[in-house]
Amino acid sequence: MLNRGGQGVRVTAVIPAYNEERTVAQVVRAVIASPLVADVVVVNDGSRDATSLAAARAGARVIDLPENRGKGAAIQAGVAASQGETLLLLDADLVGLEADHIQRLLSPVLGGEAEMTIGVFEQGRTFTDLAQVITPGLSGQRAVLRSLLQGVAGLDLARFGSEVALNRTAERTRARVVTVQLPRLTHVMKEEKMGFARGFLARLRMYGDILAAAWRQRG
Repeated sequence: MLNRGGQGVRVTAVIPAYNEERTVAQVVRAVIASPLVADVVVVNDGSRDATSLAAARAGARVIDLPENRGKGAAIQAGVAASQGETLLLLDADLVGLEADHIQRLLSPVLGGEAEMTIGVFEQGRTFTDLAQVITPGLSGQRAVLRSLLQGVAGLDLARFGSEVALNRTAERTRARVVTVQLPRLTHVMKEEKMGFARGFLARLRMYGDILAAAWRQRG
């Protein structure tokens, strides 16, 4: 279990994960390899597979939620169990994560240039690159100050709308947000994980979460 910083932890990586046994370990190992990150927390969001075991074996500190509560609640649980002043938020299904990506995400926040960064895929795969060109604000790869993240109202209810809720909080508080490119990084699409029919239905539910979060955050 990685914890390089003790009471002085500055950066904690929080990785929400649901049924990601195939990819979570490689994400954890990439983060552990970065000297910028002191603590790696994987929040197992009620997975039915070996996500928790894979993450622990890779060196993460694992928090097991008893049931699937959604991405927002998983992030909130990870933040509550960590000490970092800066949070590195990463999806558990990333493919190709490297130390350079982590540095790109963290540098503007650690350097005092931004309160949040949003990472956008490029030169990865056509479909995942295109999705983030169209909707960069939905990217789950971020670095964010704890103070900003803790100010997000209703994060525990946001599920896949957590990024929308965080974006809206940044807008309201006039936080500085920097978009960074993440070359050669991609992720496993829902249709690849579950098969086309189940994956497509899961995608529709995700869009529903996003719209619901946008509605709650209006005004």
